[in-house]
Amino acid sequence: MSDKNEKVDVEQLSEEEQQKLMEKYDTESNQRKLGGILGWVVFLTLIAFSLFHLYTGAFGAKTAYIQRTIHLGFALSLIFLLFPAKKGLKKSSVPWYDWILIILSIIVCAYWPLFYDDLVVKVGSIDNTQMIIGGIAILLVLEAARRAVGLPIVIIASLFLAYAYFGQSMPGMLAHRGMTLNQLINTMFFTTEGILGTPIQVSSTYIFLFLLFGAFLVQTGVGLYFNDLALAIAGRRVGGPAKVAIFSSALNGTISGSSVANTVTTGSYTIPMMKRLGYRPNFAGAVEAASSTGGQIMPPIMGAAAFLMIEFAGVPYWDIAKAAVIPALLYFTGIWVMTHLEAKRLGLVGLPKEELPDKVQVLKKLYLLLPILAIVYFLFEGFSIERTALYGILAAILVSMFSKDTNMFLDENGKFTLGKLLTALTDGARTALGVAAATACAGIIVGVVTRSGLGLKLGNSLVGLAESIAFNDMMLILLTLFFTMITSIIIGMGSPTTANYIITSTIALPAILTLSDQLEMAIPVLAAHMFVFFFGIVADITPPVALAAFAATGISGGEPIRTGVNATKLAIAAFIIPYMFIFEPQLLMIDVTFLGLTWIIITALTGMIAIGAGLIGYWYRKLAWFERIIAFVAGILLMYPEGNSDLIGAIIFAVMLVIQFMGKNKTNSNEEKQAANA
Repeated sequence: MSDKNEKVDVEQLSEEEQQKLMEKYDTESNQRKLGGILGWVVFLTLIAFSLFHLYTGAFGAKTAYIQRTIHLGFALSLIFLLFPAKKGLKKSSVPWYDWILIILSIIVCAYWPLFYDDLVVKVGSIDNTQMIIGGIAILLVLEAARRAVGLPIVIIASLFLAYAYFGQSMPGMLAHRGMTLNQLINTMFFTTEGILGTPIQVSSTYIFLFLLFGAFLVQTGVGLYFNDLALAIAGRRVGGPAKVAIFSSALNGTISGSSVANTVTTGSYTIPMMKRLGYRPNFAGAVEAASSTGGQIMPPIMGAAAFLMIEFAGVPYWDIAKAAVIPALLYFTGIWVMTHLEAKRLGLVGLPKEELPDKVQVLKKLYLLLPILAIVYFLFEGFSIERTALYGILAAILVSMFSKDTNMFLDENGKFTLGKLLTALTDGARTALGVAAATACAGIIVGVVTRSGLGLKLGNSLVGLAESIAFNDMMLILLTLFFTMITSIIIGMGSPTTANYIITSTIALPAILTLSDQLEMAIPVLAAHMFVFFFGIVADITPPVALAAFAATGISGGEPIRTGVNATKLAIAAFIIPYMFIFEPQLLMIDVTFLGLTWIIITALTGMIAIGAGLIGYWYRKLAWFERIIAFVAGILLMYPEGNSDLIGAIIFAVMLVIQFMGKNKTNSNEEKQAANA
């Protein structure tokens, strides 16, 4: 542990060190480094993958089965080319068994485009050949997901397949008619209820293009610009590096679909800065992990989950992005407040001026934010999501040409090059591989739930468990939400954002909808989806499987579990806000007036200050244990959007503020007297 006077000599991680760290904690980063002919094969296939989606985005997607199977075929082939069967295997060549898997992937996914007319005519029944094709497809998807996403989602999907097949043998309410092997394979690969269902439909249209948009933004230098902008805005403030981490992670979250990747890339320079200033390693790692995880709930892209939510919740994109604004604001405000109070408690100051970028030069590059603003504008104007993504990519290319430093078509010597353009196309396709595998695998889960009615049964079981404990309706509501929260966190552990949301909305969400029907609460569907989405996301910082927090310790040198505990404390807003918008959907800007919204924001932000003070144990001075409890309770009352609770919370907050301020002046006066006597 470092105190404020201890100088910590730390260096920013190199790109190679960052890559090793991501490979350790982020399954999607564990890829082969192929050269020679194989390198060219990978390069050209990645380019073709991106060009296919740019073409269908511009001129219209193919029919459902063809669009999705071509997307899946590219993804499976590239995954078996790039991802080794397990960590530690040689990464400079492709073993013979992976070539077999690649050939099988091409055959299986080409089957639909080649025999489309026959398959559509016979939809609902399959022959022996199609049984084999479909069976191989399921196995390939499971193996690809294991390599590119991780084991948790494969285990869940496999259990669901077993549940579908052995339905008649299941006990009690879990029992169902069951599915024959023929029915199971037919559903999973020859209908749009399984692998080729809604999840991969979104992946093959909306998500891919937005991942490509993010890759183009990176090539314009917007990622580095986010860091400079954060330093210019927050670097000189109390505890500057921590606030830089919060600000830059929030901005990077708009183009990053991974909590771990965001933690490593942004944390490679913010965590060393925090340690050098005097933050403890566990706290420094927690700030970055919590901030980077929050990037997944940051509009407009929200880790690509926003586009899945359009299909799953049946809500327009703009309503989803709008609904995420206040929760994201409260989330990052909570982290900001707690890092500020921790810095005040430790007596930490900001970064010296010479370590900060020139503000004038930073402001001159504000044009780099125009593509993101363009995305928001086009979506607000009602453009289709595919068209919006394409316009965003074009905007990124055009904006990059405003300066020689950011121009995608000039190298370091000012000569014309297509290198950055091709890199954007390949990086976007690489990023999409894990998403494609995750959505295909999640489609298996969704298909089983749809055919067996398991979602309703799980919802009834969670509500039934709550009913067996609750003694009134309010207790029933709170217990059901609590059980749903725990389920979402457990399911979300180790899963990427897209798969995370698909699984939680399929398995955990029905409990809230069942409760809504049972008590006639009229919980908005969007509020229920946002509830499970939030808790699935915070699994990345919730011990014992807190991948973002663990990745941060690789940079900070802290202890994984303690870093995770600190990150959970910093992200306390994410554990409180979802309950609030179930009871009062105004937090999601649903049926709210301008004055009502203004009041909600003011009281909620004030509440986060009180909660932060209670958790850190410092305000204007150190808080006694009972003061911490009072501050926390006042914060909860202020955050809950209801008149009486706001009034009581505001009174407690005002009284504590006066006491704190008077205590601060008294402490300062005593210190001055002691100094004079000395």
